[in-house]
Amino acid sequence: MKTSLPQQSEHVTEQLAAITGVIQELVGGDLAMVILFGSYARGDWVDDRYVEDDVVYSYQSDFDLLVVTEDRANATVDGEFRLSDAIGRRLRQLGLDTPSSTIIVEDIENLNKDLRRGSYFYTDIKKEGVLLFDSGRHTLAEAGPVDPVEIQKHARDDFEHWYESACGFYTAYEAMLAIPHHNNAAFQLHQATERFFNAVVLTFSRYKPKTHDIERLDRRASNLCADFFTVFPRANEWQKRCFDLLKKAYIDARYKRDYAITKEELDYLAARVQKLQELTRRICEQRIADMA
Repeated sequence: MKTSLPQQSEHVTEQLAAITGVIQELVGGDLAMVILFGSYARGDWVDDRYVEDDVVYSYQSDFDLLVVTEDRANATVDGEFRLSDAIGRRLRQLGLDTPSSTIIVEDIENLNKDLRRGSYFYTDIKKEGVLLFDSGRHTLAEAGPVDPVEIQKHARDDFEHWYESACGFYTAYEAMLAIPHHNNAAFQLHQATERFFNAVVLTFSRYKPKTHDIERLDRRASNLCADFFTVFPRANEWQKRCFDLLKKAYIDARYKRDYAITKEELDYLAARVQKLQELTRRICEQRIADMA
Protein backbone atom coordinates (compact mmCIF):
# COMPACT_ATOMS: atom_id res chain seq x y z
CA MET A 1 0.00 0.00 0.00
CA LYS A 2 1.35 3.42 -0.96
CA THR A 3 1.12 6.45 1.27
CA SER A 4 1.74 9.16 -1.34
CA LEU A 5 0.28 10.02 -4.72
CA PRO A 6 2.15 9.43 -7.97
CA GLN A 7 3.64 12.63 -9.35
CA GLN A 8 1.01 12.90 -12.11
CA SER A 9 -1.77 13.09 -9.47
CA GLU A 10 -0.19 15.45 -6.95
CA HIS A 11 -2.29 18.41 -8.15
CA VAL A 12 -5.39 16.89 -6.48
CA THR A 13 -3.80 16.49 -3.03
CA GLU A 14 -5.89 19.25 -1.44
CA GLN A 15 -9.12 17.97 -2.98
CA LEU A 16 -8.50 14.46 -1.71
CA ALA A 17 -7.67 15.82 1.74
CA ALA A 18 -11.00 17.69 1.77
CA ILE A 19 -12.97 14.60 0.72
CA THR A 20 -11.15 12.47 3.30
CA GLY A 21 -12.04 15.03 5.97
CA VAL A 22 -15.71 14.89 4.96
CA ILE A 23 -15.66 11.07 5.11
CA GLN A 24 -14.15 11.20 8.60
CA GLU A 25 -16.85 13.67 9.65
CA LEU A 26 -19.69 11.54 8.26
CA VAL A 27 -18.51 8.06 9.25
CA GLY A 28 -17.06 9.03 12.61
CA GLY A 29 -15.45 6.46 14.90
CA ASP A 30 -16.50 3.55 12.70
CA LEU A 31 -14.01 4.59 10.01
CA ALA A 32 -11.03 2.24 9.72
CA MET A 33 -9.37 3.36 6.45
CA VAL A 34 -9.84 5.45 3.33
CA ILE A 35 -7.97 4.17 0.28
CA LEU A 36 -7.67 5.88 -3.11
CA PHE A 37 -7.50 3.40 -5.98
CA GLY A 38 -7.93 3.47 -9.73
CA SER A 39 -6.59 6.03 -12.17
CA TYR A 40 -5.50 8.74 -9.70
CA ALA A 41 -3.68 6.16 -7.57
CA ARG A 42 -1.91 4.86 -10.69
CA GLY A 43 -1.32 8.29 -12.21
CA ASP A 44 -3.16 7.55 -15.48
CA TRP A 45 -6.34 9.59 -14.84
CA VAL A 46 -8.11 11.19 -17.79
CA ASP A 47 -9.06 14.81 -18.40
CA ASP A 48 -9.96 15.04 -22.08
CA ARG A 49 -12.54 16.02 -24.66
CA TYR A 50 -14.07 14.56 -27.80
CA VAL A 51 -16.23 15.79 -30.67
CA GLU A 52 -19.48 14.14 -31.74
CA ASP A 53 -21.87 15.65 -34.30
CA ASP A 54 -19.85 18.88 -34.22
CA VAL A 55 -20.34 19.20 -30.45
CA VAL A 56 -17.33 19.25 -28.11
CA TYR A 57 -17.71 17.22 -24.92
CA SER A 58 -15.29 17.07 -22.00
CA TYR A 59 -14.82 14.42 -19.35
CA GLN A 60 -12.67 13.75 -16.32
CA SER A 61 -11.91 10.64 -14.28
CA ASP A 62 -13.64 10.20 -10.92
CA PHE A 63 -11.86 9.68 -7.63
CA ASP A 64 -12.21 5.98 -6.77
CA LEU A 65 -12.36 5.59 -2.99
CA LEU A 66 -12.60 2.49 -0.81
CA VAL A 67 -14.06 3.40 2.57
CA VAL A 68 -13.30 0.67 5.12
CA THR A 69 -15.55 0.50 8.18
CA GLU A 70 -15.53 -1.62 11.32
CA ASP A 71 -19.28 -2.23 11.43
CA ARG A 72 -20.80 -4.37 8.68
CA ALA A 73 -24.06 -2.43 9.00
CA ASN A 74 -22.45 0.62 7.39
CA ALA A 75 -21.13 -1.42 4.44
CA THR A 76 -24.53 -2.44 3.08
CA VAL A 77 -26.02 -1.34 -0.24
CA ASP A 78 -28.07 1.34 1.52
CA GLY A 79 -25.13 2.42 3.66
CA GLU A 80 -22.91 2.86 0.61
CA PHE A 81 -25.61 4.81 -1.23
CA ARG A 82 -26.30 7.10 1.73
CA LEU A 83 -22.61 7.83 2.26
CA SER A 84 -22.00 8.64 -1.42
CA ASP A 85 -24.91 11.09 -1.47
CA ALA A 86 -23.97 12.63 1.88
CA ILE A 87 -20.39 13.24 0.73
CA GLY A 88 -21.63 15.06 -2.37
CA ARG A 89 -24.04 17.23 -0.37
CA ARG A 90 -21.43 18.10 2.24
CA LEU A 91 -18.84 19.06 -0.37
CA ARG A 92 -21.38 21.34 -2.05
CA GLN A 93 -22.25 22.92 1.32
CA LEU A 94 -18.56 23.63 1.84
CA GLY A 95 -18.28 25.10 -1.66
CA LEU A 96 -15.56 22.62 -2.63
CA ASP A 97 -15.07 21.89 -6.31
CA THR A 98 -13.74 18.34 -6.74
CA PRO A 99 -14.07 15.61 -9.36
CA SER A 100 -16.96 13.22 -8.80
CA SER A 101 -16.21 10.36 -6.43
CA THR A 102 -17.05 6.69 -6.85
CA ILE A 103 -17.40 5.31 -3.32
CA ILE A 104 -17.17 1.66 -2.35
CA VAL A 105 -17.79 0.76 1.29
CA GLU A 106 -16.56 -2.51 2.80
CA ASP A 107 -16.17 -3.60 6.40
CA ILE A 108 -12.69 -4.68 7.47
CA GLU A 109 -13.66 -8.29 8.25
CA ASN A 110 -15.11 -9.02 4.81
CA LEU A 111 -12.39 -7.04 3.06
CA ASN A 112 -9.71 -9.19 4.69
CA LYS A 113 -11.62 -12.37 3.81
CA ASP A 114 -11.66 -11.28 0.16
CA LEU A 115 -7.94 -10.49 0.27
CA ARG A 116 -7.07 -13.89 1.74
CA ARG A 117 -9.04 -15.73 -0.93
CA GLY A 118 -7.19 -13.86 -3.68
CA SER A 119 -9.90 -11.49 -4.95
CA TYR A 120 -7.98 -9.62 -7.64
CA PHE A 121 -10.13 -6.52 -7.31
CA TYR A 122 -9.07 -5.99 -3.71
CA THR A 123 -5.58 -7.39 -4.31
CA ASP A 124 -5.03 -4.69 -6.93
CA ILE A 125 -6.34 -2.02 -4.56
CA LYS A 126 -3.91 -3.13 -1.87
CA LYS A 127 -1.04 -3.20 -4.37
CA GLU A 128 -1.78 0.06 -6.24
CA GLY A 129 -3.86 2.03 -3.74
CA VAL A 130 -2.87 5.12 -1.76
CA LEU A 131 -3.76 5.16 1.94
CA LEU A 132 -5.45 8.52 2.65
CA PHE A 133 -6.58 7.76 6.21
CA ASP A 134 -5.72 5.01 8.69
CA SER A 135 -7.24 4.70 12.16
CA GLY A 136 -4.31 2.49 13.15
CA ARG A 137 -6.67 -0.09 14.66
CA HIS A 138 -6.52 -2.62 11.81
CA THR A 139 -4.17 -4.10 9.24
CA LEU A 140 -5.02 -5.47 5.83
CA ALA A 141 -4.58 -9.22 5.39
CA GLU A 142 -1.92 -10.70 3.16
CA ALA A 143 -3.35 -11.27 -0.29
CA GLY A 144 -3.88 -14.88 -1.31
CA PRO A 145 -2.44 -16.29 -4.53
CA VAL A 146 -3.94 -15.01 -7.79
CA ASP A 147 -4.03 -17.47 -10.70
CA PRO A 148 -3.88 -15.66 -14.09
CA VAL A 149 -5.62 -18.55 -15.83
CA GLU A 150 -8.47 -18.42 -13.31
CA ILE A 151 -8.70 -14.63 -13.71
CA GLN A 152 -9.11 -14.96 -17.46
CA LYS A 153 -11.70 -17.74 -17.08
CA HIS A 154 -13.74 -15.72 -14.59
CA ALA A 155 -13.54 -12.64 -16.82
CA ARG A 156 -14.75 -14.60 -19.84
CA ASP A 157 -17.59 -16.24 -17.89
CA ASP A 158 -18.70 -12.92 -16.38
CA PHE A 159 -18.61 -11.17 -19.72
CA GLU A 160 -20.56 -13.87 -21.56
CA HIS A 161 -23.23 -14.09 -18.85
CA TRP A 162 -23.90 -10.36 -18.48
CA TYR A 163 -23.49 -9.49 -22.16
CA GLU A 164 -25.95 -12.21 -23.21
CA SER A 165 -28.40 -11.08 -20.52
CA ALA A 166 -28.11 -7.46 -21.68
CA CYS A 167 -28.74 -8.41 -25.31
CA GLY A 168 -31.84 -10.33 -24.20
CA PHE A 169 -33.23 -7.25 -22.47
CA TYR A 170 -32.49 -5.15 -25.56
CA THR A 171 -34.54 -7.63 -27.63
CA ALA A 172 -37.34 -7.29 -25.06
CA TYR A 173 -37.08 -3.50 -25.44
CA GLU A 174 -37.66 -3.81 -29.19
CA ALA A 175 -40.70 -6.04 -28.59
CA MET A 176 -42.22 -3.58 -26.12
CA LEU A 177 -41.58 -0.67 -28.47
CA ALA A 178 -43.39 -2.49 -31.28
CA ILE A 179 -46.59 -3.05 -29.23
CA PRO A 180 -46.17 -0.06 -28.41
CA HIS A 181 -45.69 0.01 -24.63
CA HIS A 182 -43.27 2.86 -24.02
CA ASN A 183 -42.93 2.59 -20.26
CA ASN A 184 -42.19 -1.13 -20.37
CA ALA A 185 -39.78 -0.49 -23.23
CA ALA A 186 -37.93 2.07 -21.09
CA PHE A 187 -37.59 -0.45 -18.24
CA GLN A 188 -36.19 -3.12 -20.61
CA LEU A 189 -33.73 -0.56 -22.00
CA HIS A 190 -32.62 0.35 -18.47
CA GLN A 191 -32.00 -3.32 -17.71
CA ALA A 192 -29.96 -3.75 -20.89
CA THR A 193 -27.89 -0.69 -19.96
CA GLU A 194 -27.31 -1.90 -16.40
CA ARG A 195 -26.18 -5.32 -17.60
CA PHE A 196 -23.82 -4.00 -20.26
CA PHE A 197 -22.15 -1.87 -17.59
CA ASN A 198 -22.01 -4.86 -15.23
CA ALA A 199 -20.32 -6.87 -17.99
CA VAL A 200 -17.63 -4.19 -18.23
CA VAL A 201 -17.00 -3.79 -14.51
CA LEU A 202 -16.93 -7.52 -13.84
CA THR A 203 -14.68 -8.27 -16.81
CA PHE A 204 -12.16 -5.69 -15.67
CA SER A 205 -12.27 -6.29 -11.92
CA ARG A 206 -14.65 -9.15 -10.96
CA TYR A 207 -16.37 -6.67 -8.67
CA LYS A 208 -20.13 -6.14 -9.00
CA PRO A 209 -21.21 -2.70 -7.76
CA LYS A 210 -23.99 -2.73 -5.18
CA THR A 211 -26.36 -0.58 -7.22
CA HIS A 212 -28.95 -0.45 -9.99
CA ASP A 213 -28.13 3.23 -10.57
CA ILE A 214 -26.91 3.45 -14.16
CA GLU A 215 -25.30 6.84 -13.51
CA ARG A 216 -23.01 5.27 -10.89
CA LEU A 217 -22.37 2.29 -13.17
CA ASP A 218 -21.59 4.66 -16.04
CA ARG A 219 -18.96 6.43 -13.94
CA ARG A 220 -17.45 3.14 -12.78
CA ALA A 221 -17.15 1.79 -16.32
CA SER A 222 -15.77 5.11 -17.59
CA ASN A 223 -13.08 5.09 -14.92
CA LEU A 224 -12.03 1.62 -16.06
CA CYS A 225 -11.94 2.59 -19.74
CA ALA A 226 -12.28 6.19 -20.96
CA ASP A 227 -14.11 5.10 -24.14
CA PHE A 228 -17.28 4.74 -22.08
CA PHE A 229 -17.32 8.47 -21.30
CA THR A 230 -18.74 8.98 -24.80
CA VAL A 231 -21.78 6.72 -24.45
CA PHE A 232 -24.23 8.98 -22.59
CA PRO A 233 -23.31 12.65 -23.10
CA ARG A 234 -25.13 15.14 -20.86
CA ALA A 235 -24.06 18.41 -22.45
CA ASN A 236 -27.52 19.86 -23.09
CA GLU A 237 -30.99 19.72 -21.55
CA TRP A 238 -32.29 17.16 -24.07
CA GLN A 239 -29.46 14.72 -23.34
CA LYS A 240 -29.82 15.24 -19.59
CA ARG A 241 -33.59 14.68 -19.74
CA CYS A 242 -33.27 11.50 -21.78
CA PHE A 243 -30.62 10.02 -19.51
CA ASP A 244 -32.65 10.94 -16.44
CA LEU A 245 -35.69 9.17 -17.91
CA LEU A 246 -33.59 6.05 -18.51
CA LYS A 247 -32.12 6.25 -15.01
CA LYS A 248 -35.59 6.54 -13.42
CA ALA A 249 -37.09 3.79 -15.56
CA TYR A 250 -35.93 1.08 -13.13
CA ILE A 251 -38.61 2.14 -10.62
CA ASP A 252 -40.78 4.84 -12.15
CA ALA A 253 -41.57 3.16 -15.48
CA ARG A 254 -43.06 0.21 -13.59
CA TYR A 255 -44.79 1.83 -10.64
CA LYS A 256 -45.50 5.52 -11.19
CA ARG A 257 -48.48 6.65 -13.22
CA ASP A 258 -46.93 10.01 -14.08
CA TYR A 259 -43.85 8.47 -15.74
CA ALA A 260 -43.95 9.21 -19.47
CA ILE A 261 -41.41 8.78 -22.24
CA THR A 262 -41.84 9.43 -25.97
CA LYS A 263 -40.81 7.31 -28.93
CA GLU A 264 -38.37 10.04 -29.94
CA GLU A 265 -36.69 9.86 -26.54
CA LEU A 266 -36.62 6.06 -26.67
CA ASP A 267 -35.11 6.10 -30.17
CA TYR A 268 -32.35 8.43 -29.01
CA LEU A 269 -31.62 6.31 -25.93
CA ALA A 270 -31.69 3.07 -27.93
CA ALA A 271 -29.02 4.46 -30.26
CA ARG A 272 -26.83 5.25 -27.22
CA VAL A 273 -27.37 1.76 -25.80
CA GLN A 274 -26.40 0.26 -29.15
CA LYS A 275 -23.15 2.20 -28.89
CA LEU A 276 -22.71 0.86 -25.36
CA GLN A 277 -23.33 -2.67 -26.63
CA GLU A 278 -20.68 -2.37 -29.35
CA LEU A 279 -18.11 -0.84 -26.99
CA THR A 280 -18.80 -3.46 -24.34
CA ARG A 281 -18.23 -6.32 -26.75
CA ARG A 282 -15.09 -4.88 -28.31
CA ILE A 283 -13.40 -3.63 -25.16
CA CYS A 284 -14.23 -6.63 -22.99
CA GLU A 285 -13.09 -9.12 -25.63
CA GLN A 286 -9.82 -7.21 -25.97
CA ARG A 287 -9.42 -7.12 -22.18
CA ILE A 288 -9.90 -10.89 -21.94
CA ALA A 289 -7.46 -11.51 -24.77
CA ASP A 290 -4.85 -9.29 -23.09
CA MET A 291 -5.10 -11.41 -19.93
CA ALA A 292 -3.40 -14.25 -21.79
